[in-house]
Amino acid sequence: MHPAHGTPLRARDLIAGADPTRPLDALFINAPLRDYGTRPRVNDFVLPVLGMAYIATYAAQRGGFNVGVLDAESHGLGIGETADIANAAAPRWAGFNLLAPTYEISARIAERLDPSIAVMVGGHQAKAMPTQVLTDPRWARAEAVVLGEGETRVAALLDDLGSRATLPGVMWRDPAQGRPVTGDGDRAHLAPHIDRLPFVDRAFLADDPRRAEDGRIEANMVGARGCPYDCSFCGAAVSANPDVLIRTRDPENILAEMDQLHADHGVTAFRFVDDLFLGHKRFITACMAAFTTARAGDRYVWDATGRINILARADNALIDTLVANGLREVALGIESGSERLLGYMDKRITPEMIRSVVTRLTQRGVGVKGYFILGFPTETRAELEATVRLVHDLWDITDPLPGRFRASVFEFRPYPGTPEWNRLIATGRYTPGQLMAYTAVDLTGDGLDEAMRARDEFNFSTGIQFGEATVNEVRGRLVSLSRAQHARTVAAA
Repeated sequence: MHPAHGTPLRARDLIAGADPTRPLDALFINAPLRDYGTRPRVNDFVLPVLGMAYIATYAAQRGGFNVGVLDAESHGLGIGETADIANAAAPRWAGFNLLAPTYEISARIAERLDPSIAVMVGGHQAKAMPTQVLTDPRWARAEAVVLGEGETRVAALLDDLGSRATLPGVMWRDPAQGRPVTGDGDRAHLAPHIDRLPFVDRAFLADDPRRAEDGRIEANMVGARGCPYDCSFCGAAVSANPDVLIRTRDPENILAEMDQLHADHGVTAFRFVDDLFLGHKRFITACMAAFTTARAGDRYVWDATGRINILARADNALIDTLVANGLREVALGIESGSERLLGYMDKRITPEMIRSVVTRLTQRGVGVKGYFILGFPTETRAELEATVRLVHDLWDITDPLPGRFRASVFEFRPYPGTPEWNRLIATGRYTPGQLMAYTAVDLTGDGLDEAMRARDEFNFSTGIQFGEATVNEVRGRLVSLSRAQHARTVAAA
């Protein structure tokens, strides 16, 4: 039953991109962040599963396989309904993207799958803890754990499971010896040439492109893979991904995908969601030269993630070029108002640098979305309040300026494999099980608090007090800032 309509659904109605007239080779399942069978979702904002769509596109276009994506988060499905849809579709393979907050839900879906369906897994959690995955009885039918970028290796597995011994970074549990083993072979599989990958087939995405609130058709893209920074809380930290080769796409390749999306879907707004789009000076310079030549700013607007330390060193001419080429909003990982804590996180920024970059961007009419983390390990109450003050300072600074600043605030949660996770484990005070005991926290009052609805799916917590402030104190500040931001957004609309 579909939770929104209460009517029966055929198995493939919610499976994106598959040919219903052919047997299904693989179904890639994006698990829901919560079990919406027990509490229906109250938030209708979701992020497109670009990683799965890249893998599905490659498998379909380069391998000729019939594959589909079941985005259970986008459709607000429960655990049972997701498994039922997968079983009814009867794919040869089911693939899961394992993330720390959804690991348990993914495992509960997997154990409900028909025994005839082979299982493969990838994603950050699989990469950080592959042995734990392979020894978890709920993943007993996992024939392959794919560590890292999966396009070429997933296609090879769909063609021949026996090829896994020749695929680097593919693990499985040896049935005779009962221990994990790893394939080996051409290392090029670990870092596919990103300019040679096919553009994402948007048929595999549930809601991308989409019509945004301003009426534009908007699509998400990536311009690079990998990150050279080592922010202690981040799953993309370079120390957690020593195998990842950092690559940027050729600007002409990026423009070609933008033009194709415009021609096929009428897209005129783009969101670059990778870590490096505005985080590497040479790439920014090369990309903007190509954008200027193509007069991209006359046709498109775009948002991007950015690095404060890089933008702080950019001169005004480069910032003006970004604006002329269509830059609309920059998402910045600000995280804290404490200089000490920023250093502890290895952010390579200061509060004054943050204020300067936000001011320079908003003076030019560029919006800034700032991400903040409350309750970080070693954070004092004074440092927590410094972060709260910084948010208010940035609101005050930007209120009279053309660009808008908005804050997105999160409670700290540890992710396996990150530098912060390793530091916490090294203290001897926590076990991996404690640090992975994520609980979905309802801050919406069962959907009644409109100010908290837009961020409902992101409210996960271990319930552990990592800093000086209690969990309740941290959540109190989070709710207060989120409500204030919601009020500002409504007032500006």
